[in-house]
Amino acid sequence: MQKLHFGLIGHPVGHSYSATYLNSRFQKENLSADYTLIDLPCIEKITALLQEKHWNGFNVTIPYKTAVIPYLDELSDSAQLIGAVNTIAIVNRNGLRKFIGHNTDATGFENTLMNHLKPYHDKGLILGTGGASRAIAFVLEKLNIEYSFVSRNPLLPDILRYEDISKSTMDSHKLIINTTPSGMFPNVNGYPDIPYDMLTTQHLLYDLIYNPQETLFIKKGKQYGAETVCGLAMLYSQADAALEIWLKNKGETLV
Repeated sequence: MQKLHFGLIGHPVGHSYSATYLNSRFQKENLSADYTLIDLPCIEKITALLQEKHWNGFNVTIPYKTAVIPYLDELSDSAQLIGAVNTIAIVNRNGLRKFIGHNTDATGFENTLMNHLKPYHDKGLILGTGGASRAIAFVLEKLNIEYSFVSRNPLLPDILRYEDISKSTMDSHKLIINTTPSGMFPNVNGYPDIPYDMLTTQHLLYDLIYNPQETLFIKKGKQYGAETVCGLAMLYSQADAALEIWLKNKGETLV
């Protein structure tokens, strides 16, 4: 079997555990494959990368989950609905290489959220409006959980500012998901500016960040008795889903 080559596209990528996790899987399962971190300082450089014939698939991370879409040939149904891509399959169509965008963030988030949901988690706050936030909104809609976006610089009138989060908002929104990079290595002193003192034991704080595994967002949640979830399990789940897509295709046909 010809060796398969996969990579993570983003900027920065040094914080990522994806290479460690997937390369470990390849070794344990005797898969002839490797996974590389690819730091692209600007999305335009992806054009040259996609022309390199040895690649079999990519993951995409901050800040390119939406910016990558114009460089792709097709989107899966879920990626089209979400409007963001974190996985690229490379397929052969009549001798032509085609790049197909998928979103396994939604799969990873849903798989890891379900074990923590309670009936009172019927409304949520999504902190951030980047590419990852779109996958979170997609899952919450699927689960019939109402949600509101929160942003430091809202572009639309229906997006909350952090200073707009009131006690009534906190009381009614028991699920809070951080999709921002605030608190991510190496800038570990950052955290989303929500009123943590209004948290209760019924609140569930889910941080998509996994490096560090205990961000200040998570620490502050624990301080006020909230249940907390680190993004590491989501990382593994979305990586498994991406690998499944790549291995089904193997650079030959679109499944």
